[in-house]
Amino acid sequence: MDQLALLFVLLLGALLSVPVGERLGVPSPVLMTLLGGVLAIADFVPNVSIPPDLILPALLPPLLYAAVRRTSWRQFAANLRPIFLLAVALVFVTMVCVALVANAIVPGLPIAAAVALGALIAPPDPVAATAVAGQLGLPRRLVSILEGEGLFNDVTAIVLYHVAIAAAVTGAFSWPRAGLDLVLSAVVALAVGLALGWGANRLMDLLGEPTLQIGLSLLVPYASYVLAEELHGSGVLAVLTTALFLAEYATDADDVMTRLAGHTFWDIVDTLVTGVAFGLIGLELHNAIRTASGRWGELLGWAAAVTGVVVLVRLLWLLPATWLTQRLHARRDYDEEIPVSWRETVVMWWSGMRGVASVALVLAIPLKTDDGSPFPDRDEIVFIAFGVIIATLVLQGLTLPWLVKRLGVQADSEREKEFEKELAVRASKAAKHRLKEIEQVEELPEELSEQMLRRAYDIGIRISPDIGEEERRDAHRRRAARLKRVRRIQGEMLSAARHEVLAARSEPGADPEIVDRVLRHLDVRSMR
Repeated sequence: MDQLALLFVLLLGALLSVPVGERLGVPSPVLMTLLGGVLAIADFVPNVSIPPDLILPALLPPLLYAAVRRTSWRQFAANLRPIFLLAVALVFVTMVCVALVANAIVPGLPIAAAVALGALIAPPDPVAATAVAGQLGLPRRLVSILEGEGLFNDVTAIVLYHVAIAAAVTGAFSWPRAGLDLVLSAVVALAVGLALGWGANRLMDLLGEPTLQIGLSLLVPYASYVLAEELHGSGVLAVLTTALFLAEYATDADDVMTRLAGHTFWDIVDTLVTGVAFGLIGLELHNAIRTASGRWGELLGWAAAVTGVVVLVRLLWLLPATWLTQRLHARRDYDEEIPVSWRETVVMWWSGMRGVASVALVLAIPLKTDDGSPFPDRDEIVFIAFGVIIATLVLQGLTLPWLVKRLGVQADSEREKEFEKELAVRASKAAKHRLKEIEQVEELPEELSEQMLRRAYDIGIRISPDIGEEERRDAHRRRAARLKRVRRIQGEMLSAARHEVLAARSEPGADPEIVDRVLRHLDVRSMR
């Protein structure tokens, strides 16, 4: 099996892992990691030889962009405090604790190399958190915090990692310089992200065509990441800024085709790239196996100790941080989303899985220092890091659905239904208001005006049937039943039309381009 065939296996596995995971009650990223692990120990599967410096730029930009599309700037602004406690403070504390323990238990491990290990395994993976937590029906506030933590923590961890690696390679380290690098990295990333977001928004207006706009949306996160990294900024924060800008300002309410096609396209990208990313985590297991040859007991003990530190520090940090956030939230009128019970805090704790970013960073550790000597204890760092990644991803990923069910943590369906009802009322009122404006400038027949008024009401009641009184709901049900019958008949008629047009494609002298154009017209009409 060559590398290209292996890629196709991972892509197919990414698709199959979704329905299989739903049937087994196992998150699809965990299944893909296990698949990669099985392939890693198979003799006929080649070792993956992806340059480490290409893993993050190739995988993270589309995954981050897809994740940001599901949120908004308001959510980030409202949750700034809990995100800061998790994304910056917790990453730093985890790094320090891991570095101290690793330096103590691994003989001869320099403190700079230990800090590098702590930095690369400190951040919970944004892809793992959203992919796993998003499938469990958790309260939206928890998913929002996990998404915010996952998207921001890489910014802190990657900067700290580069500082630690530089110290280990050169033998020099400066805390003021490290702090300055962190600030400059964030400033450059914000500038690049805003500039590219503004430029992409203008360019999308110029392109017009949905196909071209969606194609541009695929290029933008890569451009944002690479440009920020070239200017020594944070590529992750740049992609995050660009995506938030476009989500806020590049949305046209009347551009229905672009929105529908864009959602479908990014769902496909998210599924395939996520599957490949976690499959690569499993495939890279061969590095750890090669390192552990003859030293399994010693290395497994070190990996278990560091894994325990990572998991325990997260719990010990979350308990007081959540309590403090709840106290401040109660005293002031903050519109932030926080865990409201110890059960939700426990779920947040157990959702701290490591993943793609940690794999890319551990593989990117240099082989040699500036004086030509081997990087100190590189093999041991690689094994420990992979032990933490596999343990947290597989163990926590497999048990998180059970834990969520056991603790009874679930989405507040009543609150969601109330908000949906509120939006339905607002949509219906907006439609009625627009109808009145049209009636002031156009003379509509009474029959047509009444028909349009009913349709304005139907806009809301189709979204949330509970907004109308019983009599109107009954009338709507009768109209809906009649409309369903009409649509069924019309659907069969359009199906016959599509079959006839498609059959013309193979007829002598038929122009396939014209056939496809007519077929597209029928497809669009069928969607409506």
